[in-house]
Amino acid sequence: MQVNINQIMGLLPHRYPFLLVDRIENIVDTDTVKEVTGYKNVTFNEPFFQGHFPDEPVMPGVLILEAMGQVGAVLMKMQKEFQTGERKLVYLTSIDHAKFRRPVKPGDQLRTTARLKRRRGSMGKFEFVATVDGEVVAEAEMGFHIASGLTLVEAEDKK
Repeated sequence: MQVNINQIMGLLPHRYPFLLVDRIENIVDTDTVKEVTGYKNVTFNEPFFQGHFPDEPVMPGVLILEAMGQVGAVLMKMQKEFQTGERKLVYLTSIDHAKFRRPVKPGDQLRTTARLKRRRGSMGKFEFVATVDGEVVAEAEMGFHIASGLTLVEAEDKK
């Protein structure tokens, strides 16, 4: 099963320039394994390359981590509990064991695999591996929390 950009925008609240997932594929969603693979096509037109770095463009590590987290969030948003119509978001709560193996540059296709390591109620943890052309560029574990909506949106809804 593949998830295209229009479907991704239906699952994630992020928008340009902060939507860092272009395509999802290879979804495994069983009782024992929950895993997804997503792609970010990195182009020279990314706004962060203007300052990071003008003479040697490198995707910032924090944005690699954000792209990884967004891939995991797509998998969570595809779970049945998110299909009720209630607004729920997946928030990052921790980053552990993050390692950057090589720079990600314009022209690279960042391929992230997210595997659900554990989940208990609204809390959980993913393991991530990001590659470019089969070579590991980053890996990390990230914790998450599932919550109902954004504080700002909830406050506006109560007016």
